[in-house]
Amino acid sequence: MKKGQIAEGNVTTVEFPNKGIVMTDEGERVIVKNTIPGQRVSFAVNKVRKGKAEGRLLETVKKSPRETADTCRHFGQCGGCTYQSLPYEEQLKIKETQVRGMIEQAIGDACAYEFLPIRHSPRVLAYRNKMEFSFGDEVKDGPIALGLHKRNSMYDIVTVTGCKIVDNDYRKILKCVYDYALEKNLTYYHKMKHEGYLRHLLVRKAVKTGQILVDIVTTTINDIPMDELADRLKALSLDGEITGFLHTYNDSVADAVINEKTEVVFGRDYIEEELLGLKFKITTFSFFQTNSLGAEVLYSKARDYVGTTKDKVIFDLYSGTGTIAQILAPVAAKVVGVEIVEEAVEAAKQNAAANGLDNCEFIAGDVLKVLDTI
Repeated sequence: MKKGQIAEGNVTTVEFPNKGIVMTDEGERVIVKNTIPGQRVSFAVNKVRKGKAEGRLLETVKKSPRETADTCRHFGQCGGCTYQSLPYEEQLKIKETQVRGMIEQAIGDACAYEFLPIRHSPRVLAYRNKMEFSFGDEVKDGPIALGLHKRNSMYDIVTVTGCKIVDNDYRKILKCVYDYALEKNLTYYHKMKHEGYLRHLLVRKAVKTGQILVDIVTTTINDIPMDELADRLKALSLDGEITGFLHTYNDSVADAVINEKTEVVFGRDYIEEELLGLKFKITTFSFFQTNSLGAEVLYSKARDYVGTTKDKVIFDLYSGTGTIAQILAPVAAKVVGVEIVEEAVEAAKQNAAANGLDNCEFIAGDVLKVLDTI
């Protein structure tokens, strides 16, 4: 196939990560992302290397027979979800195919292994405990938008007030901030021109405690008081409770949330979540599994596999805020966590102390260097 060529084909399978394998009517194999097995799609070839072609999805000509699930109104336009049109069991089948493929590529066909079923997430929709929304426009020079990137676009933003992977509190907060930006005629930060004010909206909500943290990220081009927006957020009728509203400043040209300074508009700068009976303090930028209930399933299974370790030391390398280390602490003589980000290490120490765990040690440093000392 040639670069720029437009063609059609049928999706046979999906390989990790999200690589749909499309067979054309002429028998040529092309990788096209954001596709589902059973679909017939049209695509434009954008890369040919050593006889292997990759294409950009143009249109789903015919849906897959598997696509029977309800979707949110943004599905297909928004780039946040690929498999939402599939029932959850079908999604798991795709995941199993991908995981098996990676295992067999790594160990070869000669090695026998036991593949246990994938554990279900306790919650299929409205499962996320963190969202990072972007300000921009949906079409060039159009009105301001707040949401997620359009599929296959670095610039266009879809205002996702109907997003289904978050609960209604997220949608209410997003709409509140969006309406405020429209009413005040605020500008968004233009990635190419490097000018404008609003950049991102970060929302975190703990599933177990219902605590919510809201952080609006702007440049310093304006000095707009956040009191009125704070009052509007406080007035929202939510299932959870906003325990902190922050204002982060970021003048970096990079298209990423970079914390150059953060002010607390009201409340505090963290929320608390509970996993397997332990409580964890989560700040705006600290890493935490984005599916709290799924994390409990994942971590409890990992703890089951650890086995008898009461007299042994467990090492949690690249430990972040030490979530896994603390969950394993009750089944170990001692747990040592190593993490290069000092802020995360300090949070891990505080969490362990709050949870009454006295057999955890957290070290700030490069894992490959620290290993030689422990």
